[in-house]
Amino acid sequence: MNILRIRIYQPQAHYRMPFTYQRRHTYPIPPYSTVIGLLCNVLGIYDQNSDLYGKLLNLKISIAGRFETKITEYIWFRNLSKSRHIERFGSVENRETNGHIEHIGGQSPMWIDVLNEVHLVIYLEHENEKFIEDIKESLSNPTKRLEILHLGRAEDLIVLEEEPKIIEEKHLQYGRRDADYGHFFWIPNNLKNDNFEGLLYNLPTFVTIENYEQTFNRHGKRNFRYIRTKLNDGLIKGQEFLLDREAGIPIFLGDFNGK
Repeated sequence: MNILRIRIYQPQAHYRMPFTYQRRHTYPIPPYSTVIGLLCNVLGIYDQNSDLYGKLLNLKISIAGRFETKITEYIWFRNLSKSRHIERFGSVENRETNGHIEHIGGQSPMWIDVLNEVHLVIYLEHENEKFIEDIKESLSNPTKRLEILHLGRAEDLIVLEEEPKIIEEKHLQYGRRDADYGHFFWIPNNLKNDNFEGLLYNLPTFVTIENYEQTFNRHGKRNFRYIRTKLNDGLIKGQEFLLDREAGIPIFLGDFNGK
């Protein structure tokens, strides 16, 4: 079993909790769906019916990370409804206010939580070692990417902290090692996570885009699959797990099995 390790740095990031609105809260580390979206981007996957996307369905993913500070920003979101446009400008035809031409629609104030100085450690495992090599090469040389590589919002750009690295089995260890690892971890239910500390979440994984075959619009309405998982804050005691001995980071591979 060879596993690909990806170390990512982000100056800022927001991984939105989908059930928050007026104040948009963020997860401390990205959910599985966000990482899967990055992989689709870097591999150039735009067709959910492609063979390449089919391979992605059998990928196992581990996500760990930490950040230095969290701030809350006050921003404006644009509302493109006709009624909000009329409320702001007085008529559908008008786009001028206070002597300035502005974008169509209205504006809504919003609070948004933002993480600073984010460091992520992502592990990928797949039965097809050639596919793992392809991901590694695509991250190192992203010539197939669909857009700028980011995690979270479009402006949350990523920097690779090291060349993506294949971790050979001899550098992996399974056993118990009690410690505070200083990272957040997703611990999925396929690892029998009942005895691990953490808050339970239903996290999105893979997505189906409505009417994609007719529209070919990859930004259309999305229907997600979910996995039950725990968010652990780094303190792990009395449990056995897979460890990257070189990095000293536990590995908790989520097995989605295409579901």
